[in-house]
This record gives sequence, structure tokens and C-alpha cells, in this order.
Amino acid sequence: MQLTVEGAATRLEGPLLFLRRTLDVGLSDAVEVRGPDGRARLGRIAAIDEEFMTIEVLESTAGLTLEGTVVRFQGKPLTFGLGPGILGRVFNGVGQVIDGGPPVAAHHQVPIDGLPINPVARALPRDFIETGISTLDLMNSLVRGQKLPLFSGGGLPHDRLAVEIANHARLRQGDEDFVIVFAGIGVPHDSAEYFRRSLEQSGALERTALFLNLASDSSTQRLLTPRFALSAAEYLAFKQGLHVLVIMTDMTNYCEALREVSSSKGEIPSRKGFPGYMYSDLATLFERAGCLRGAPGTLTQLSILTMPADDISHPIPDLTGYITEGQIVLSRDLDRRGIYPPINVLPSLSRLMKDGIGGKYTDPDHPALASQLYAACARAAQARVLASVVGEEGLAETDRRYLRFGSGFEQTLASQNEARSLEQSMALGWALLAGLPVSELTRLSDAQIARHIEGRA
Repeated sequence: MQLTVEGAATRLEGPLLFLRRTLDVGLSDAVEVRGPDGRARLGRIAAIDEEFMTIEVLESTAGLTLEGTVVRFQGKPLTFGLGPGILGRVFNGVGQVIDGGPPVAAHHQVPIDGLPINPVARALPRDFIETGISTLDLMNSLVRGQKLPLFSGGGLPHDRLAVEIANHARLRQGDEDFVIVFAGIGVPHDSAEYFRRSLEQSGALERTALFLNLASDSSTQRLLTPRFALSAAEYLAFKQGLHVLVIMTDMTNYCEALREVSSSKGEIPSRKGFPGYMYSDLATLFERAGCLRGAPGTLTQLSILTMPADDISHPIPDLTGYITEGQIVLSRDLDRRGIYPPINVLPSLSRLMKDGIGGKYTDPDHPALASQLYAACARAAQARVLASVVGEEGLAETDRRYLRFGSGFEQTLASQNEARSLEQSMALGWALLAGLPVSELTRLSDAQIARHIEGRA
């Protein structure tokens, strides 16, 4: 049932409209705000108490006044009309089509906050998603149903990396049921156009639902963009039975909007001004990934965030790391040296990697190869520190070989200009390990050394 109120507005502050409470309404209920200009704006109830209510206006508040503003209450939460036709379409941050085509034919109306999932209904994420990025596929594998964040920094090429993963990600057991939901959150106009153009030119847009929330859009709209995108992903995964990879960038913009709106509502701030409930708020997004027992589809998340001042202990990456299952860390030092993608493998981690690689998923020797490469990279880093003190000439022969391994790893395996298959990445890994003494390959079995190393040494 819809109810209309006029003349109850008491204050307008940025995207927030404050009203006297004259009706029984529910938190997060959808509303329509219409000003003297006659334009209808979408909104939702963000806070209520006995006397007042706060409405988040999801579009520009220009033209609104306290006198003459009419608010229509929908009596239900915000929903998103979804159908199979969402693939290949471009939406704004609140699910409105912006590609010039007709509206999507809605088969289902779903609440954007998602449906609660019984933990008992969850299944353990399994299987491997090939991204085409060697350092990810080999050493920090993405598993179907996993939530894995990518920690970047201002000016690093995370946008390019996100597009390349969207273009090349696939399932090894046939990818006809594999689709992408891509959400750009608070992105500049040029980045939004880059995302759209790149996906169109590669043909990946045909299997992608693209959501673009611009930096010029309302901060309250920014809070809903990932929720609309994840609602679309849940529909594709659990209603249509598809395997969905959700790429969200940049979650730092989301958290900044959360801080801005929280401050406007007068809430007490916590660390660095962010609201104390930011952890639980982020969890409502990240925990929408996973696999459900009996459901053929899965939902995997790859969320990208930029660490302010490259500080991994900042509240945004810190809280994200507690909720998600690992992290991929980009290195500014590698980027300055021209290595792309600048993924630093030592602080990176995929906690579910062991459940998605090996015999029936990738290759029987993949786990051992990844372990040996990681150990060799750690030893190479130690050799570099030692060489900076005593010079390369003062190193033992084994340490010099680790130095050469470290340089070769960065130049031939970590650095790439085009997507590689897992087999190509593994071949590069075996070739690099062949440059080390066999006695150092303690993570490999004798049979693996005989098969992959001895013929190359």
C-alpha cells in the first residue's frame, strides 16, 4: 500500500532528507520523492525514531525544497526487476538501463539486500577459475564460490587488470554457463567509458551485466550499487543456474560514501571517521558469495579496493581481510619497474586455493609447483637483502642462482602482455625452477623432478 506525505520535511542536507514521522514505516522501505520541479526521485528510509525519519535520496537533490516536497512511501523494500535479458546490458548504480536499449523484461522482483542464507545450506567452494593471469592462476588460484579481494593503491593499474580478468576468466570444464557481473563504484567518467568500451570490443559484454556508478552520482546511490549488482548475480547463479564471477571496483569509494552518509546522519564515528558498523556492513556484501547445496550455480567475488596511502592496516583493507578468504596485493615497486601486472606474490594469499586445484580440477603437479615457486620467491627476496649488504660478488653460488631466479620470475612469469593458459604458466614455472640446484627443490617429489626438471637443467 502506498501512502503520500506532504509538508513534513524539516531539513535537507546533501543527499539526506529529514522528515517528521507521521506514519508507521519500515527501515529500508522504498520511497518516491517529488519536488516542486515535478521530478520523481528514488529513495529509501535510512533511519527512523519515534519523531523523525531520514530518507536517502538516490538521485540529485537539486531542485528540492522543504516546502512543496511530496514523499510517497511504497510500503516495501527496494527491489530489482530481473530477467535473463540482463546479460549484455549496461545499468547505472540503481539498476536503470543506460545503454539506450529497452528496459529489461522482469521475470522476478528481488530485494536488493538479498535473502538470508542458512549456513547449513552452504557448500564448500570447489573448482578452479582460470583468469589468464599467471601469478593468480599458479600461486593464488581463484576458486568457484570464493570471495577474494585485490588490494591496490592509487595510480596502480587495477582497472586494466579488472577488465582483463573479465575478458579472459573461464572455467576449465567448459565455460558456456560462466558469466560476469561487473560493478564500477564511484568511478570517473573516463574509467566508466574504458570499462564499457573494453568489454564491448573484446566481446565479453555479451556475457556480462555491467553496472556503472559515476563519481558525480549521489553518495547514497554508491551504497546501493554493489547491492543491485549482487542481486543480479544471485539471480543468475541461483535462479538461472549459471556460474557468476562478480568484479567490484572500487570498494574504497563505497566505504568513503558510507562514512559521508554516516556523518551526515550524525552517527558517532569510529576508526578514521568510519562508522563502527562498517565491518558488518561490508559483511552483508561479501557474504553473498558462495555455493548452495542443490543449486547448480555459484557466485564468486573478486572485489578491488585501493589502500589509502598504500597502508594495508587501514580500516578498509583491514576489515576486508577479516571477512574474505585471502587477498591479492599489488606492488608499487613492481609497477615502477614496468612489471605488469604488479602482483606481489609473497603477501598475497588465496586461502581456498587447496580446494580448487590438483588432480580433477587443474593438474596433479600444480600444488607442488605452486609451493616450490613460493618458497623460491621467499628465498630470492632474502638473497636480495643479503646482496644489498655484501654485494652480489660476496654471495654463495646458490644465493646468486636465487637472485637470477627472482629476476627471471618477475620478467618472464609475473610480467605478461597477454592472457596465458594454466599450462603455459606452469611451463614457465618449471623452466624457472630448472635454474635452481636440484637439492633446493624440497617441495617436489623425485618423480616430479624427473618429469619436469631434469630434462631442462
